[in-house]
Amino acid sequence: MDYSADDHLFMQRALRLAEGATRRAAPNPGVGCVLVRDGEIIGEGATLAVGSDHAEIQAIKDCLARGDTPRGATAYVTLEPCSHHGRTPPCAERLIREGIGRVAAAMVDPYHEVSGRGIAMLQAAGIPASAGLMEAEARRIHRGFLSRVERGRPWVTLKAAATLDGKTALLNGRSKWITGPQARLDVQRLRAAHCAILTGSGTVLADDPQLTVRELPVAIQPWRVVLDGDLRTDPAGRVYQGGRSLLANCIDDESRLAPFRERGVEPLIIGRRGGKADLAELLRRLGERGVNELMVEAGAGLNGALLREGLVDEIALYLAPSLAGDAARGLFAWPALEDLADKISLKIVDARMVGQDLRLTLRPANRA
Repeated sequence: MDYSADDHLFMQRALRLAEGATRRAAPNPGVGCVLVRDGEIIGEGATLAVGSDHAEIQAIKDCLARGDTPRGATAYVTLEPCSHHGRTPPCAERLIREGIGRVAAAMVDPYHEVSGRGIAMLQAAGIPASAGLMEAEARRIHRGFLSRVERGRPWVTLKAAATLDGKTALLNGRSKWITGPQARLDVQRLRAAHCAILTGSGTVLADDPQLTVRELPVAIQPWRVVLDGDLRTDPAGRVYQGGRSLLANCIDDESRLAPFRERGVEPLIIGRRGGKADLAELLRRLGERGVNELMVEAGAGLNGALLREGLVDEIALYLAPSLAGDAARGLFAWPALEDLADKISLKIVDARMVGQDLRLTLRPANRA
């Protein structure tokens, strides 16, 4: 279907609204909706927290609050309006009831209870409805929700900071601070955009991190997930304080888990594969809990394992203009390669300066 320049302009606004709602709406998609009549925006909205209004309802309420009516307007929505009764009634029904004149969606919702039914419901009511307007951009913004629905696991972003020669810490373990204050604040923004943050037991034992969002206001902190297959970490660690902590481990022993439970930590028992914690199972279990976007802040061991198993979707790599030397610790641990053909190839999708540091956004070269 052909879309006009105005269609693209108004969908861009809806996509910006969606991007701002992604975190608060999880595990739902953070959808944006803009209502337009005669080239003017008469209402707009974005998805609220689970159980509250979806974007279309917020846009309708905004329109009514302005003293207008949605009748005859075009609704630009970043995801197909829902057609089923969940925690809220179907948005498609409400759009029909309000007399919307046209619906332009960025993409079809792949969730099995929608999956084209919303568009079909609107069309059956005589409303011109289509999907496909700026779909690529919508898939980027909704990628966490789409990953969980289509693949059964979160979108995984691995964050790492290193010197120009790829070192994350000195041989004695000292790593504060490799990057500058602007890069560290940027990491806080990255944390705030994710549902959960994963780290390994080695990082907890070495650094005693909090893994909370600091210096920025957030309505709710991300889940902190510690992968500690053999229960080596201390229940008194800072990562386990303040709630919203998950302990992923392979030992289903209540006597050893009790000290964690007493601090409000929720155990997540996973199996082993090849003698190690099953990382694919861990991601599936997090997906089942509604985690759309997962950020990894870990050491070389967990970083390397996730990357080797093809479980990393994106890497946010902060490079400081400094050198640490050959003896310092590296980014990814894996066995020595025998041939360069076995290397993991990446593609750079974004590069920008953050203060004095370079932030690279990379994806596996074989990933669509």
